[in-house]
Amino acid sequence: LLNDGPLEEWPGLFCEDCFYAVIPRDNHEAGLPLAIMRCESRGMLEDRVYSVRETMVYEPRYIRHHITNIQILGEQDGLIESTANYTIIETLMDELPKILNSGKYLDKIKMDDGQYRFAEKYCVFDSILVPNSIIYPA
Repeated sequence: LLNDGPLEEWPGLFCEDCFYAVIPRDNHEAGLPLAIMRCESRGMLEDRVYSVRETMVYEPRYIRHHITNIQILGEQDGLIESTANYTIIETLMDELPKILNSGKYLDKIKMDDGQYRFAEKYCVFDSILVPNSIIYPA
């Protein structure tokens, strides 16, 4: 959904009372809450999608998420904990592809209304440097 859409369906992968953050590794490891993108409900994720689609002005681009080394770490209190590595490649029409972001996902997944959904998703990126803007979710 994040690569070829429909992006509008992406928030449906999350519980209503979810938590989503794109955060630098050093902040996450230090327990600091400062993130470059932080959403505390599905409604906030829907607002993010709306802003990408309707209000933000940016050059057309293609985004590819490459997800590897997916691991289920265990289950605790009805939450399945998992992790995976990710790399996001961005291609603008008149430029070579470039790595936009890379790091790891730290997820907590639970059964919600008959479907498994993300209760919590941290996108912990490795570098403290990011491009001028992160438009799409990680």
